[in-house]
Amino acid sequence: MKIDHLILGAYETNCYVLRSSQAAEDCLVIDPGLDAEPLIEFLQEHRLNPVAVVLTHGHIDHIAGVAAIREQFPGVKVFIHELDAEMLTKPLTNLSAMTGVAFRTDPQDAALQDGAVIEQAGMKLLVLHTPGHTPGGICLYSQDDGVAFVGDTLFADSVGRTDFPGGSMSQLLNGVKEKLFTLPGETKVYPGHGPATTIAHEKAHNPFF
Repeated sequence: MKIDHLILGAYETNCYVLRSSQAAEDCLVIDPGLDAEPLIEFLQEHRLNPVAVVLTHGHIDHIAGVAAIREQFPGVKVFIHELDAEMLTKPLTNLSAMTGVAFRTDPQDAALQDGAVIEQAGMKLLVLHTPGHTPGGICLYSQDDGVAFVGDTLFADSVGRTDFPGGSMSQLLNGVKEKLFTLPGETKVYPGHGPATTIAHEKAHNPFF
């Protein structure tokens, strides 16, 4: 798997562009951030074709770029967990109403559930439902490549906020322990903000556990 990492928008959201190989043109985008212009420029520069956008959760700093991606690449499919799906269309729940600029976009093309396997652009990602930051927060695990994309569930030496509507610290911590800390220790963890880490490091050093 070829992984390209972009940091997008004022909230410095991590966006990941995945390809089955360096030579592949089809790609999958995880979390297109608040401002997708640099992402679109990257895709055009490298002549990539985004076939799917997968959202780790529905907060505005992760989903706002969906509108621009859809406009530029009309065939792209958008995936989000069923419990966060309404965030695409409701500014109150996606937190954009708090910024004074209400955001809404068309509904998802597919609603995800725990245990689903996303097969797009020649890759497979297992959906791990890890609520707590949002009700429908998910992580995406590739066993073949030993990587996990964890959104705002887990960070390097920290965890996601749970003080937003629908948040739950107990759910979040349980989800990390049951769904992520059971993965191989060498699994590389790519969070929604900040640097990458590993499962082994977080099990040994994360102060929340």
